[in-house]
Amino acid sequence: MTKRGLGRGLEALIPMEQKSEDNVKEINIKQIISNDKQPRREFDEHKLDELAESMRQHGVLQPVILRKRGSSYELVAGERRWRAAKKIGIEKIPAIVKELSDADVMEIALIENLQREDLNPLEEALAYKSLMSDFGLTQEELSKRVGKSRSLIANTVRLLNLEKEIQQLVSEDKLTAGHARALLAIQDKKDRLNLAKKISEENLSVRQAEEIAKKSSKDKKNAKSKMNKEINPVIMDIAEKLQRTLGTRVKLKGNEKRGKIEIEFYSSDELERIMETIIE
Repeated sequence: MTKRGLGRGLEALIPMEQKSEDNVKEINIKQIISNDKQPRREFDEHKLDELAESMRQHGVLQPVILRKRGSSYELVAGERRWRAAKKIGIEKIPAIVKELSDADVMEIALIENLQREDLNPLEEALAYKSLMSDFGLTQEELSKRVGKSRSLIANTVRLLNLEKEIQQLVSEDKLTAGHARALLAIQDKKDRLNLAKKISEENLSVRQAEEIAKKSSKDKKNAKSKMNKEINPVIMDIAEKLQRTLGTRVKLKGNEKRGKIEIEFYSSDELERIMETIIE
């Protein structure tokens, strides 16, 4: 199956005519610093060792992309090559030095990793969020740049709303992005975490996770509806009296044995007025 192109792609950002040998320089590896906006946070040491061994035999076949940062050079693309080269003590590495904005650097790093399918879903989500929040890109603009659908970008960024424990399972490949998206359908955090652990321990499919999440949400909705129906007229009368006394909307949920009261306010002054009324 042919891969779908990624927006402008690296060739548009770094035109081929600028990749001629005349533009390739040998840069001392000690002068190169990593990019703190690099989307990829984790590097497989075994794969780095394999790449390093290939470099030992054949050299660095593809230049890294850098930009000047004071007396140093910042990596834009090619961090795996740079790390592997350091492992085997290579002193200089072929590089193309370009003038790039922060947004260009972030975009190139993201596209390079997406093309190689090197990012886990959380790293991808963080990269999308950074491009939108730090550089003001809309989902539509980002969609065109990286060649991903707007809905996929939105759903990927939503993974950052999951609990840290669940995000860790995704990072460790114990949950897929599909599993994580299924979990987002569950509102209760405890239920969501319990299902995440169940998926991981029992190796459930995405379809099974979606069915369980759907059933859990439906059960919660039915339970809530049942609780509201059990409120008797006496309690409803109490709620109406509270509304008149406090001068704001009051919601009463539950029954005569158990429930909760929600008092709405719309400003700090109104909250203070309500508190004074209750305390009196």
